[in-house]
Amino acid sequence: MAFKKILIGGGTGFIGQHLGEMLSKTNYRVVNVSRMPSANAISWTAVESGSIGHAHAVVNLAGQQTMDFTRRWTAGFKQNVRNSRVFTTKSLAAAINKSNDKPKVFVVVTGVGAYEPSETKKYNESSPSTGKDFFSRLCVEWEAAAKVDPPVRLVIIRSGVVLGRDGGMVKNMILPFFFGLGGPLGSGKQYLPWIHVEDLCRLITFAIENDEVNGILNGVAPQVITNGEFTQAFAKALSRPAFLPAPEFVLNLLLNEERAMLMTKGQHVTPKRVLDYGFKYKYDNIDAACKECAHLFPNK
Repeated sequence: MAFKKILIGGGTGFIGQHLGEMLSKTNYRVVNVSRMPSANAISWTAVESGSIGHAHAVVNLAGQQTMDFTRRWTAGFKQNVRNSRVFTTKSLAAAINKSNDKPKVFVVVTGVGAYEPSETKKYNESSPSTGKDFFSRLCVEWEAAAKVDPPVRLVIIRSGVVLGRDGGMVKNMILPFFFGLGGPLGSGKQYLPWIHVEDLCRLITFAIENDEVNGILNGVAPQVITNGEFTQAFAKALSRPAFLPAPEFVLNLLLNEERAMLMTKGQHVTPKRVLDYGFKYKYDNIDAACKECAHLFPNK
């Protein structure tokens, strides 16, 4: 059986590792883009020179971790956040356009930050990006960098908060919640668009394998919840109380208001086009997702 090659930018990160593992269990051969080439990796330098090496599909998950609390929210760090997304996407798109043996599809995972935070507006994939705040402006530029020429399909997945035990928000909050120190962030009334990491990887695979899928997809679960509702579901899964709220002004002080808004503000986002395409979620409700990932020790 011939293995189809999938080239992944950001393949060593939280989502990338899960995706690589999932694809490798089927008839795909995963090759990562990394700083240094190896048996299963090519370098970003090679990509910038136009090499993607007969890939069936290209996926970009690359990006500096925004919620790295060890890093101050300085102008330089913000530039790293931007460049690590925009430049990698632009490099992969340019290499695809130069290629004589083009991939079938280019999948880029961006974020629901494309939509302006609001407690009243409701968004689906046809809603416009405002480009008003830092993250919305970033998404506009990021997605514009993903310009590929036909016949290559372009799929942009705007991901919500990705839930999985070994990365992202859950990894940061598991210990405080385990010791009973968890609670809602800010008012707790803000919407929290979310998706389980397995469903996000399944959605990426779905986009690769279905020729009719193209354009913007909201990579969120169909159940719309608030931060307070997530807090209760996560605490319940851990059998712990969650009574200690983190006030918005404290988060703004610790993280910088511009970055803290990812936690203190939210968007009501639904995956209309994802459902229209017939994608089936494994974790379509927050209780099931928390039950899978809210445990002190990772399964692996």
